[in-house]
Amino acid sequence: MRPIPKKIRDEIDADPYYKVCARSDEGDCQGRITIEHAIIYAGRQLNELWALLPICAYHHEVDQFQDGGGMDKDRHISIALNRATDSELKAISKAIDYIRERDRLNNIYGDST
Repeated sequence: MRPIPKKIRDEIDADPYYKVCARSDEGDCQGRITIEHAIIYAGRQLNELWALLPICAYHHEVDQFQDGGGMDKDRHISIALNRATDSELKAISKAIDYIRERDRLNNIYGDST
């Protein structure tokens, strides 16, 4: 995991969004809230608020749920892409067209904003 800079960590700590699992609507959350880097850009985990998701241990497959939880990476990417603006996505759409990827995932999971 790439370290989250203190400035961003302080914003996360102050934002109520990060207190509940981003997949809590599914009703099977368990364990502590972790922060997942949902997007990889230029070979590194992207440290942008919209790309950092609060995910419970079960859905992140960590702690006692290692390799046995409910990880769905595409779902996490979908949530993150829906949190970004079009201009934020265009800025990182070099090898992958993230606007098109968001549309593709929305056809699978729905708009998860």
